Amino acid sequence: MTENKVENMITNEAPTLMEPEIIRLMGEFGKVTMGQCMTTLSSILDKDIRISPPRVEHIPFREIVSDLSTPKVSAVVEFKEGLKGSSMMLLNVPDAVIIADLMTGGNGEPINSNFTEMELSAVGEAINQMTGSAVTSVATMIGQKVDIFQPKVTLWEDEADVDYKEIGLDTNVSRITFDFSVPGLIESEISQIFTIEMMEEVAQLMLQQAEEVTEGSDDMTENMMEETKNKKERTRKQKTRKVSIQQPEFDELADNKVESNIDNLDLLMDVPLDFSVVLGGSRKSIKEILTLGVGSVVELDRLTDEPLDIFVNSKLIAQGEVVVINENFGIRITSILSQKQRMNKLN
Repeated sequence: MTENKVENMITNEAPTLMEPEIIRLMGEFGKVTMGQCMTTLSSILDKDIRISPPRVEHIPFREIVSDLSTPKVSAVVEFKEGLKGSSMMLLNVPDAVIIADLMTGGNGEPINSNFTEMELSAVGEAINQMTGSAVTSVATMIGQKVDIFQPKVTLWEDEADVDYKEIGLDTNVSRITFDFSVPGLIESEISQIFTIEMMEEVAQLMLQQAEEVTEGSDDMTENMMEETKNKKERTRKQKTRKVSIQQPEFDELADNKVESNIDNLDLLMDVPLDFSVVLGGSRKSIKEILTLGVGSVVELDRLTDEPLDIFVNSKLIAQGEVVVINENFGIRITSILSQKQRMNKLN
């Protein structure tokens, strides 16, 4: 979306006009954060998700509430570090029902369209992972650490349920709306709402980060030119320098056999070693790791009745099972490698 198109979407009744550069950065910010959210959701649902370019509006929050078509799923994210304020994501309930069905192993065509606590919990988990990955992108955009509280996901069944104390009805906000689709299942829209103060702060940080990157690039170019110059000078000196070459002389090696006694371990008995127990493992891609959040479950490659591996300095020496001793976890050894096998593992 071009800058002129974005400017035309600002209502003339808004008491404060925003600078075109801030408006452009608002769209860029929303595109990156929502794009990251949809990438994460696509990974969770194992479905292709498409979103449109952002539509940016600068309007009083009252207009959003009055034009709101309920029911809606509201997700409020409050910032704990890096940024001040909070943001809101609004999702249509029919879309949330489909997302919940896909997350619980369905095909996206639920028989029951009711939105119960189970569906709300499933959607909440998806939004938790989506916002977690989006925060990582925000931190990169503004060049500083960003942390959030647990997203608050609620159901607004009608206009009377709309409750968002952090934003007054007469407060001007930025609404960034996207059309999004899951082919064959969802054709809808999703929107993000930010206070103007927060977006101005984000815009300033983004501009500052862009300036620092530009300055860093200039410094890097100068350093590379200086290094190239020094390298040429060193090469020139090496070519002109006379080098004296001599045949190396080595002392003769005596054929002395040293006998070792592997059973004499007294000198090593006090050497500390790392002792660890492995419950199981799982191989994940970087994309899958970035989708992990609080409450995520990672399936391991080991059954509940299989023995656990016991390692010393990352070398397998035994297997065992978990026990509880005085409210602490312990490990009972069920099988152990022979002494010779353990020595070979440590070598």
